[in-house]
Amino acid sequence: MPPAEQERELQNDPAFRRLPPERQQILRQRLQDFSKRPPQQQLRMLNRMETWEHLTPEQKQQARDVFGKMQQLPPDRRRMVTTAVRDLRAMPPDQRERVINSDRFKGMFSDQEREMMRGAARLPLAPAEGGEPGRPE
Repeated sequence: MPPAEQERELQNDPAFRRLPPERQQILRQRLQDFSKRPPQQQLRMLNRMETWEHLTPEQKQQARDVFGKMQQLPPDRRRMVTTAVRDLRAMPPDQRERVINSDRFKGMFSDQEREMMRGAARLPLAPAEGGEPGRPE
């Protein structure tokens, strides 16, 4: 939808009009940012939002906890853990657990990092192509 039409739709939405002006401006900015992204990235974001919407409150909290811990890692470690999670999520659960418990992973990652991987890989999240594992944007 062209930007002018998007703006018209927002203005015609009674729920949007009831929001405080600051919140309306934030949402307009997010929509503009979204519209500037390539179609493939937009689709990934929409898929993640759709998946997030179907998680139980407990799963959402687990995701927040895992990814909150990941954000506390130094950037180089966070990249390593994120890459490992992406790879692990492509595996069946039994293989995933074997890899996490392997001597190789024990040598590469701390117990805390492997626990983060275990938690993130268990979540039923949308694919994480090129970004953080399944984290909605």
